Amino acid sequence: GACAMKSVSAGKPAFDMPGGEGARGPKGRPIDFDQLGRQTMGDRALEQEVLALFVHQATTMSDRMIDAGREERLRLAHTLKGSSRSVGAYPITECIEELERDPENASIVQRLRRRVNEAAEVAASINR
Repeated sequence: GACAMKSVSAGKPAFDMPGGEGARGPKGRPIDFDQLGRQTMGDRALEQEVLALFVHQATTMSDRMIDAGREERLRLAHTLKGSSRSVGAYPITECIEELERDPENASIVQRLRRRVNEAAEVAASINR
């Protein structure tokens, strides 16, 4: 269960929290196309463009996290968390939430990069 760990913070049930239980896409897919479709109002060309921009951003930021210090890593993670949630890249969101709890953990950064690669493969497959 890489990056699938659920935690409850500040005593709030997970289902009351954004990205909590039930937020993951169907069958844990890298991208929840229902969420992406809501953001793009069903416009397929716009979906492809938004996903391509997200993948570029996520790739750049996750690469920068490798050598980043704690504060920079947290800043990058915070930015990427919002965009990953908005496009329905919930496995990336979950990984980032784990990273925010343990920003010094390089293995989480590596798992994040794998999740970004999975999202990139999905994005490439819909652009064929």
